[in-house]
Amino acid sequence: MSSLFHLSRRDLLLGSAALAATTSMPKFGWAAPDPSALARSTKGMVTSPHDLATRAGLEVLQKGGNAIEAVIAIGATLSVTYPHFCGLGGDAFMVISDRKGNVRTLSGVGQAAANPPNYTDSVPIRGPGSALTAAAAVDTWDQAFDFSRKSWGGKQSWASLFQRPIEYARNGFPVTPSQRFWQSFEEKHLKDWPDVRRIYMADGRMPEVGDKLVQPELANSLEMLAANGGRDFYEGKLAERIVAGLKAMGSPLTADDLARCRARDEAPLRVKYRGGELLGLRPPTQGITTLEIMGILDRFDLAKYPEGGVDHYHLMVEAVKRAFIDRNRYIADPEFVDVPVNFLLSKENLDAHAKSIDLAKAMEWPHVFKKADTVYMAAVDSSGNCVSMLQTVYYDWGSGMVAGDTGILWHNRGASFRLDPKSPNCLAPGKRPFHTLNPGMYLKDGKPRVLYGTQGADGQPQTLAAILTRMIDYDQDPLTALTKPRFLLGKTFSDTRDSLKLEQDAGEEVFKQLAARGHEMSPIPAQSPLAGHPGAIRIAEDGTITGAHDPRSDGRALGL
Repeated sequence: MSSLFHLSRRDLLLGSAALAATTSMPKFGWAAPDPSALARSTKGMVTSPHDLATRAGLEVLQKGGNAIEAVIAIGATLSVTYPHFCGLGGDAFMVISDRKGNVRTLSGVGQAAANPPNYTDSVPIRGPGSALTAAAAVDTWDQAFDFSRKSWGGKQSWASLFQRPIEYARNGFPVTPSQRFWQSFEEKHLKDWPDVRRIYMADGRMPEVGDKLVQPELANSLEMLAANGGRDFYEGKLAERIVAGLKAMGSPLTADDLARCRARDEAPLRVKYRGGELLGLRPPTQGITTLEIMGILDRFDLAKYPEGGVDHYHLMVEAVKRAFIDRNRYIADPEFVDVPVNFLLSKENLDAHAKSIDLAKAMEWPHVFKKADTVYMAAVDSSGNCVSMLQTVYYDWGSGMVAGDTGILWHNRGASFRLDPKSPNCLAPGKRPFHTLNPGMYLKDGKPRVLYGTQGADGQPQTLAAILTRMIDYDQDPLTALTKPRFLLGKTFSDTRDSLKLEQDAGEEVFKQLAARGHEMSPIPAQSPLAGHPGAIRIAEDGTITGAHDPRSDGRALGL
């Protein structure tokens, strides 16, 4: 595992010239970007986990496009170049702000089918039974694009934002170390995923890093989307093909389910932190969980504790535990259950949680681990408008099923539903499932100062706590904050214990002292992929913009 991810940091990425279309998989030479460089600018910035996607967003800014237009181009490109983590058949979330701090969020969660199957023990993790929720990513782009035109004077055409994604799907791009790793990781399941084998394994073999991947069916779908607009995915000719493909593969979704899919335009949730405000999305996302963690930590003077020391880690982990208990008890679709949002972020609740933390002793764990994979992207334009965004297909490779001849891999977010009627996340027709995704934004003096988000399911709030405390409490630049050792509480792909995983470069003494306080410790390699793939952009008071994407990923930030 570690060798592949060292390769991704050392040897990737990518020439952006168009690649000749063939069905074979030749190796490509490329000029690797410098992942250690901190991007700087005063005019604009983009970041994502894939160099080609970051460059697609930068091109939009260079043409005079705004931050919304840039992230749509990035998201569409990642749907091609990062198929294992996101795609048209998944969900998406945005936190959108102008330079004055007027913020709105788009929560793109596809709802359950109107007539879901009568599952017995649980919702299937993979296969057609897991493809039971609509996909809201494209509607999120569509609504954001409409807002861009009406409120920000957006000038880029919808079709122009799909130029690069169509090019890479039609002509090909080099397979990344991340894709290679996750395809190898699921190798034992590939026999059950004929669509994944057909599209992502040319000549029936596992691709190597640098092999060219072409996706002509996806290119056709992207061309239809570019020509006919976002709602074509839900109500037009493309929708007809998608529905036919979903029906053929055994999904319970119908044309009516797809037509009813809409992202929610909502005011953000807010919590005070160090004289500013952290903003996140409303349930059914766990945005409130990250805010609750940070609200608890705001009750402690972290600056008096050494950054990366035992007290820093202990306080973060203990805040996570308390917020996770609240999350598992309450968070679900508020259109179906009562979610006590005001109470969870209230002074009363945050004070009580903070007072319950013993600086010398860890609270006992375990609780349920939730798995997922996703991608983070962000953009700031020359006017100071900004977007913080996440996209996902839930598990790596989603449901493992493609909708007919569309090339669209469908997500398996419906697998996060429970069948226990006592669970707030119990499956119901038309209900939106609990979502781990929670991009965010930090405002100071009412203006955007930090854009942030990460891949990692349960790890998302934990990774964000580490990044935000380092950037806000310890005044670290984005690259330094992203590079430092991180933790993950709970089960992982390779360790079923509910232990505290910590990257080894945190230091032997930190491990010893955390263990002495009662944490069950499990070391993971430095710069481990288990620690998430976050990105961050900071906007200083003087307008200087700095940004980076996690050195553990295949991406980078680029300034205008």
